[in-house]
Amino acid sequence: MASLISLPLYEKTPCKSTVQRTSDFIIFFLLLSLVTYRLLHLKNHGLTWLLAFLCESWFTFVWFLVLNIKWNRVIFKTYPDHLLQGVPELPSVDMFVTTADPVLEPPIITVNTVLSLLAVDYPAQKLACYVSDDGCSPLTYYSLVEASKFAQLWVPFCRKYDIQVRAPFRYFSNDPIITLSDSTKEFQHEWKRMKNEYEQLSNKIEVAIKNCVPPCDFTGDFAEFSNVERKNHPTIIKVLWENEECLPDGLPHLVYISREKKHKHPHHYKAGAMNTLTRVSALMTNAPYMLNVDCDMFVNNPKVVLHAMCVLLDSKSESEIAYVQFPQRFYDGLKDDPYGNQVVVVYEYIARGIDGIQGPVYGGTGCFHRRKIIYGSSPDNVDSIDGKLAEVLSSGFGNSKELIKSAVDALKGKTGHEPYINLQSYVEAAYQIAGCGYEYGTSWGTKIGWIYGSTSEDVNTGQMIHKKGWRSAACTPDPPAFLGCAPSGGPTTMTQQKRWAAGLLEILFSKSCPIFGSLSVKLQWRQCLAYLWILTWGLRSIFELCYAALSAYCIIADSHFLPKVRFIN
Repeated sequence: MASLISLPLYEKTPCKSTVQRTSDFIIFFLLLSLVTYRLLHLKNHGLTWLLAFLCESWFTFVWFLVLNIKWNRVIFKTYPDHLLQGVPELPSVDMFVTTADPVLEPPIITVNTVLSLLAVDYPAQKLACYVSDDGCSPLTYYSLVEASKFAQLWVPFCRKYDIQVRAPFRYFSNDPIITLSDSTKEFQHEWKRMKNEYEQLSNKIEVAIKNCVPPCDFTGDFAEFSNVERKNHPTIIKVLWENEECLPDGLPHLVYISREKKHKHPHHYKAGAMNTLTRVSALMTNAPYMLNVDCDMFVNNPKVVLHAMCVLLDSKSESEIAYVQFPQRFYDGLKDDPYGNQVVVVYEYIARGIDGIQGPVYGGTGCFHRRKIIYGSSPDNVDSIDGKLAEVLSSGFGNSKELIKSAVDALKGKTGHEPYINLQSYVEAAYQIAGCGYEYGTSWGTKIGWIYGSTSEDVNTGQMIHKKGWRSAACTPDPPAFLGCAPSGGPTTMTQQKRWAAGLLEILFSKSCPIFGSLSVKLQWRQCLAYLWILTWGLRSIFELCYAALSAYCIIADSHFLPKVRFIN
C-alpha cells in the first residue's frame, strides 16, 4: 500500500460537558449519601430497610459504572475523500453474512443484505462476499443463486446513478413520485426496469418458500441438499459468482458456505460459523480486513468501507486499533420505542463514553476486523513478526497446509492473492477446513478467531482483543452505515434479550470475567468497569423489581422503607 498524504483520514473529537459531568457527579454524591444514611441506621430497622439498602447500593454501583463510562465521551469523524486522494491502491476486504434459519430469517432479507454489500462504493476486485448458511437451506441457496443474477443488473444501476440506499426492498419502498421527480427519461426507464426485475426475484423466492423447496429437482447444484437436516448435514461450498476479469466496476466474488454439522459435535453457534468463514476466506482471498454483518443488517451508506478504511489505514492506527465498530441502527421502529429496541441512549451516551477509554465493545455485526488480530497478533509484535513467531502462532491453526501458509502471510502482512484468483480451485481444500472435526486439537475458539464459551461471542471476542492491549474505534457516519429490523413484538423482544442476558452472565461468571483481565493482562481498569456495566445488565432487573415491590409490600404489611421525619430529626 502506498504511503498516505498529509491530509487527516479521521479526527477524534472530545465532547466534554461540564454541566453534564457536574450533574452526574451530584447524583452519585446523593446516592452515596442515601446509602450511608441507610447503613448508619440499619440496626434500628427491619427487613424492608435492609432490602432497600441492598437495592440502593446496587443502584449506586451501577451509576458509578455509568459515571466512569460517560466521563470522556468522544466522536470519530472520517474523511473518505482524503482516503481516495492519499491511497492509490486500497486493500482487499472480505465481507461475511451469517444466517441460520430461513423461517426466522427469510431468504429475501438475506438477499437484500447481500445485494447492498455487493453494491458498495469500493473497487469490486478488492471485495469478496461470503454467506454462511448454518441451516443448510436449499431455499437460501436458491435465493442467492437468483440474487446473483439480479445483482448483475442492480450493481451497475446503483453505481451509474449513485443510488444512496442499495438494498432493493428499501429503495423501492420510497414514494416513486418523489424518486422519479426531476429525473431524466433514461433514469425513469431504468428505474421501472429494475423494479420489475426485483419484483420477479421476490416472486420467485416467495413461490419457492410456499412450495417449501426450490422450483427444481435435487439434481445438479442442488444434489448436495437432498436429505439434509438443519443440525445434521455435510459441508456445502458453492462459488456463486467470480469476478474472473478483476474488473473494478464489476461484481465482487460471491461464495455460499454451509459448514458441516453433526449431532454429537458442538457447533458453537455463530462463533463457529464465523471461524469457518474466516478459514475458508483465508484460502480463497485472504483479505487483510474482514467485515461481518447479520443477515438483517443491510448497507445504508454505500461509502461504509471507505469510512472504515479511514481509521484502519491511518499510520497511528496500525499498531493501536484492532477493529472499527459501526452502531446498530434500525428502520421502521415502533413509536416511542416501548421495548427499547432502538438502543438510542446506549449509543448516544454509553457507547461514545466507552469510545474515549479503550474503544467500543464488539457488537457482533457492522464491524471491520484486521485479519491478523483475529489470528492472535498483539500490539507488541505487530511490527516485528518474523518467520519463527508466525510459525508459533500458526501451530494452532490445524493440519491444513494451505491454511497455515495463508495465516503466515496474513501475520507477515502479505495478505491477498494474485490479481486473478480461481476460487473454484480452492473449494476442495475449503471442504476440509469447514468440517465439524477440523478444530479438534487446535486453538480455534480459544486463542484464534471468534472465542467460544458464551452465546454472546461478540462481547467475548472483543474483550479478548482488548485484553491484549488493542484499542477499537467507533464510526458514526451520516447517513448511518447499516440499518436493521428490530423485533416488533413483546415475546420476540423478551426471547432476544433473554439470550443476550444469559450470554453476558456466562462471561461474567467465568474465567473470561474482565476483572481478571484488568489484573493480569492489558485491559485498562476503566475499560474493565465498562465491560462490567454491560455484563451485569441481566442482573439489574432483580434489584429493580425488588425495589419497585417494596412500596406495595410496606402498604400491605403496614411498614415503611423510606425515612420518616421523626427519624431524620
